[in-house]
Amino acid sequence: MTGAARMPLTAQTLQTMPAPAQYMLHLGDNALIMAQRLGQWCGHGPLLEEDISLTNTALDLLGQARLLYTRAGELHDQGLTEDDYAYWRDEFAFLNWTLCELPNAPAAAGTVAQDRDYATTIVRIAMYSALMMHLWQALQHSTDAQLAGIAAKSVKEARYHWQHARMWLVRLGDGTPESHTKTQSALAQLLPYMQECFVDSDLDRAVTRDAAVGVLPSTLRSAWLSDVQDACAEATLEWPSEQGFVSRGKLGQHSEHMGFLLAEMQAVTRAHPGPAVVW
Repeated sequence: MTGAARMPLTAQTLQTMPAPAQYMLHLGDNALIMAQRLGQWCGHGPLLEEDISLTNTALDLLGQARLLYTRAGELHDQGLTEDDYAYWRDEFAFLNWTLCELPNAPAAAGTVAQDRDYATTIVRIAMYSALMMHLWQALQHSTDAQLAGIAAKSVKEARYHWQHARMWLVRLGDGTPESHTKTQSALAQLLPYMQECFVDSDLDRAVTRDAAVGVLPSTLRSAWLSDVQDACAEATLEWPSEQGFVSRGKLGQHSEHMGFLLAEMQAVTRAHPGPAVVW
């Protein structure tokens, strides 16, 4: 992706977009922001094989985001590209779940030395990929032919991401006392953020009602819960309470971490706008 010089797109821009285009942004934002977080592990994985695996997962998600942003641009019909949506949108114009933007570390970390925690990363990608596996499966029947095609490709990737994360979830949860404690703590910290993922928004209802482009996320909760609870049971992890504040990232109301993540991701493009230079 190489950015073009444009004024940043604000939340007001979204109001001019048809619902299916906004839905493509929502799905693409989930993938892009999760890819950005996973990419922060590059060169820091606990094992060389896992370093490569996390990076490959990030690349899969980045590929999904590019396809979805391209489709959003076609539906928006304003001459915008994948780069405009990734690099030239303000924080409140992103529609990703809050889960995706949280740091790769426990909430109490707060130091450079503690900014990457493998248990936190595994729990998050496990919960995310388990949901996306079911969402992509359902979206293969979307009446938007291009979204259905993206879903057919992405569901295969999501299945692998889930299998890999599940393996590590069990290994960490049923491992040493320290790995068990860290994984249990990560599950308790991150599980409440999943509530947002299953709340049907006005956008979800619009794209489901009008021509069946999308899927109501509430219909996927039972299948997701079965998969994740089964994995946690095998990992000897206790299922925490999901009660509490329901985050609102997909409505553009993000955590304090989102601005810092975007500043890092968008800095080079915004500092050096214009076409890419090929040397």
